[in-house]
Amino acid sequence: MTLRAILPLFLLLAGFAQAKTPGELVATHSKAVVATLVEKRAEFRADQGKLHAFVRAELSEVFDRDYSARLVLARHARSASDAQIAAFADALTDNLLQRYGSALLDVDGNLEVHIRAESPLRDGKMMRVNSEIVRPSGPAVPIDYLFRQTADGWRAFDVIVEGVSYVQTYRNQFDSLLRTESLDSVTRRLAEGTLRAGE
Repeated sequence: MTLRAILPLFLLLAGFAQAKTPGELVATHSKAVVATLVEKRAEFRADQGKLHAFVRAELSEVFDRDYSARLVLARHARSASDAQIAAFADALTDNLLQRYGSALLDVDGNLEVHIRAESPLRDGKMMRVNSEIVRPSGPAVPIDYLFRQTADGWRAFDVIVEGVSYVQTYRNQFDSLLRTESLDSVTRRLAEGTLRAGE
């Protein structure tokens, strides 16, 4: 999965408890995150630890990492403990940040996110948000977000960029690995950086 594919996940950040629908969350807070990245570009470039801390903190507010990790792990999650799932989710997030985090500092402050539609799923317990990133140059990039209703409100768990699902992409990679390695081993290698997500 390329930076272009993973960027929408990182743009879906910022605390947004005041927003009402998943579409509003995507529209309002993608813009807020871009503004923060542009405003603090020099600070984040000087200390990428601050950038990573910003992204981790904001992702925890909007993205259901543990639920998404369970979907990525699929059948391999059945025998895993909650602690193992959380550790894998953390390692995957940190691995992606190490690979793509610095590229966030080059985000164009003039890009816009347009919401095209919201489609309820599973009797309204889930929602698919169809959107597109409109850039000053180049064609618009279609992005779909999948949300589910939780006790903490709407939380995203998958991002689909030009038809390519974040969950499915990593499920395919880790399924083959977990046929021969333990979850703990894969998690450790992700955390160490000797295993790179998306390769």
